[in-house]
Amino acid sequence: MELREVTYLAVAVRIVAAVIIGGLLGLERGMKNRPAGLRTYMLVCVGACLIMLTNQYIYQVFGTGDPVRMGAQVVSGIGFLGAGTIVVTRRNQIKGLTTAAGLWTAAGVGLALGIGFYEAALAGGFAMFFVITVLQRMDNNMHRKSRQMEVYIELSNTVALGDFLRAVREKELEIYNVQREQESDSDAGNRAYIATVKSKKRSNHLEVLEQVQSVPGVAYLEEL
Repeated sequence: MELREVTYLAVAVRIVAAVIIGGLLGLERGMKNRPAGLRTYMLVCVGACLIMLTNQYIYQVFGTGDPVRMGAQVVSGIGFLGAGTIVVTRRNQIKGLTTAAGLWTAAGVGLALGIGFYEAALAGGFAMFFVITVLQRMDNNMHRKSRQMEVYIELSNTVALGDFLRAVREKELEIYNVQREQESDSDAGNRAYIATVKSKKRSNHLEVLEQVQSVPGVAYLEEL
């Protein structure tokens, strides 16, 4: 029970555990050069831990207040930090969702450590590490095998969009959700589009890209 109460030993154990688990969670993000990496995850986890320690200390020493009130503010407040890592690129790609979710979860691990719920903190921390490392490979594998893909296309002004769409469909490919990207038009005068391409038969994404690239008038093609 000594580690459940606010003691010098409990404070040391909880903060050290927050540093270790937060660093473990941020290590994978940092290796991939994400906006929030090793130190950010550590700080979020340790900060949440300190807030819960402070809340428990006030409740334990002064016998007043709600022991989880300050923690509730962390749960909502960490959303502002996470929102800062989410960006929409010029090609309508959304980046940073996993990082934002990771920061929010790291705060939850810190809160669990701060209140002395070590079992949940360890289980949650390792579960999160499993999700962002092992399951990412599964996610990438599913993405590569998907028959549907988002592409960025630049068409020459000498080719009409309708002619391009018909040529793509003749290659047993479906193309839809075609959106003109006005701000992304190249200096060469090519028209830029974002579209969804779906193969009617199972084939890898590289083969699909090669088929679309072979259509006359395609100046540039990239999978999003």
